[in-house]
Amino acid sequence: MSVDAIGLSAELLKAVKACGYKNLTPIQQQAIPMIRSGSDLLASAQTGTGKTAAFSLPILDALVKGSASSTKSASQNSSHNIRALVLTPTRELAAQVANNMKAYSQFLPLKIGVVYGGGKMASQTKVLKEGVDVLIATPGRLLEHLTLRNLDLAQVSYLVLDEADRMLDMGFLSDIEKLMLAMKHKHQTLMFSATYSNKVKSLAKQILKTPKTLGVAKQNSTSGKVKQSVYWVSEVRKRELLSELIGVNNWQQVLVFAGTKESANILAKELKLDGIKSALCHGDKTQGARNKALTDFSEGKVRVLVATDVAARGLDIDDLAYVVNFHLPFLAEDYVHRVGRTGRAGKSGTAISLVSPKDERFLENIEQLIGRQFERIIVPGYELNRDEAVEHTQANEKRVSKNRYRATQEKNQEIAKKKAKKKSPSNKKYNSKIKKKR
Repeated sequence: MSVDAIGLSAELLKAVKACGYKNLTPIQQQAIPMIRSGSDLLASAQTGTGKTAAFSLPILDALVKGSASSTKSASQNSSHNIRALVLTPTRELAAQVANNMKAYSQFLPLKIGVVYGGGKMASQTKVLKEGVDVLIATPGRLLEHLTLRNLDLAQVSYLVLDEADRMLDMGFLSDIEKLMLAMKHKHQTLMFSATYSNKVKSLAKQILKTPKTLGVAKQNSTSGKVKQSVYWVSEVRKRELLSELIGVNNWQQVLVFAGTKESANILAKELKLDGIKSALCHGDKTQGARNKALTDFSEGKVRVLVATDVAARGLDIDDLAYVVNFHLPFLAEDYVHRVGRTGRAGKSGTAISLVSPKDERFLENIEQLIGRQFERIIVPGYELNRDEAVEHTQANEKRVSKNRYRATQEKNQEIAKKKAKKKSPSNKKYNSKIKKKR
């Protein structure tokens, strides 16, 4: 469907076309009419499918048309009450959403603001005091500004929770609840996420009112255009294999996910010693350093960006070809988001996981989540040594034994429940037999 077909205001349509949009993605085609209907929405779609535009375009269109139809013109309304609030889990995602919404609204009389941890409070306070129509924020920093009375959420008409599952994983539930108490005006709530966990469903029941649900792809799935591979390798030789894969294949732009900030620091240093230019992006880096790392990586000044999961939900790099899991994530859902950094907007990509015996349990969780089994590829010269192979075999046998024990235990528990149900006083057949015996 063409962007011309959905009836956007002339200025918004002009901006959207200036951003290179011609046709709507499936999530946009389905979500925009639902949002326009005024219903709350719970939407699940693969990352990179256009979720930001799916909620931004109808909200911006409604805000500008509402201003135009009001007796007060936009220029007369100098207070710029916050009318739409977008919450994101990370500062990178907040910045990305803000940049997109600023691009969409470049010809509109609307002010877009963004606040997140790591940014300067003074400059953020100035922006808030001057007034914004749409605010994109991380929950923690927004709550700080609310406590300091730097803003008022009483007039919010649209609330968007982007990557809601990640916010819950990061412990933002309490902050979200406090923020919602400050929203006095009746508002429409939209929840968007690439994964659809039980936590998200529980939050949806709590804050959404008779919502419409939307899932344009299989839940917790990865894009079919991303080639995914698993390389079976000793933990101590992962870095060596990574350097060889990058060098031999002449990969020029590689996003590598490490498990911790410490391991990311060590990996970046070792890659540089191998002659591979690298940059770092994790929570201990200042916002300025993180922005510079992303810019250098996007512009090709560095070959590898080593990041922790803080970056998994906010990076939007055009034509990123390679994602490498140096360490598998603790949460299987995060694998979906990491892989989603490549193969965006229908393009192809490659995702590689370097897996050692100690990663096996995490790999099994990922395989179960996305519903596929990976072949363990062994690169010649990187075979496991004898001790590692024995250790892996023993761990597998122990896991299988434990699974069999658990299966037998569950079977016995089920049999016991059925027996108890038959003997229950509420069982009519059982009671009639007792009466006959009497």
